[in-house]
Amino acid sequence: MSSLTGLAADLQHYLHQGRVGVLRGLEGLSDYDVRRPMTPTGTNLLGLVKHLAGVELGYLSRSVGRPAPDLPWELDGSVWEGADMWARAEESRDLLLEVYRDAWARTDASIAALALDHPAVVPWWPEERRQTTFGHLLVRVVAETAQHAGHADIVRESIDGQAGPDRDLVGDAYWGELHAAIQAAADAHR
Repeated sequence: MSSLTGLAADLQHYLHQGRVGVLRGLEGLSDYDVRRPMTPTGTNLLGLVKHLAGVELGYLSRSVGRPAPDLPWELDGSVWEGADMWARAEESRDLLLEVYRDAWARTDASIAALALDHPAVVPWWPEERRQTTFGHLLVRVVAETAQHAGHADIVRESIDGQAGPDRDLVGDAYWGELHAAIQAAADAHR
């Protein structure tokens, strides 16, 4: 983390929390479990990592005039067909984690170097909305990362019952009792 202060530091802090939350979802799981689709729309843990790497590189590097590597799923256009939301068989976990960590480093460098009002242009947005600011894009990425960290928590819980960071603080008995109370309240409306 950096020695930033003020709003930029707050945004960086919450972005970092979201990133850590996404990666926590992968800890201790097999390559199969981090790749398999867990919702009808295909949401999977490694796909969330892959997607967020592209989001950070696109919005917080390229759109503000900073260098970023070209990602294969962007170069071939398959990103627009959902290829950024799942890991192909030949894409290793290590590779995608490396791409994501590189995106973090590039984003953190952008946060350290750019004012929040630094101009940004998002080429894939409609012409009338393309002009924006780094701060606007940073807020957007913080929100998207937090949203996907929540998805990662739910997907992980669906795989092996492990929930977010507070699971160990309150214990399995608490969650079992809470689940039973919620089920009883739902059953009252059958």
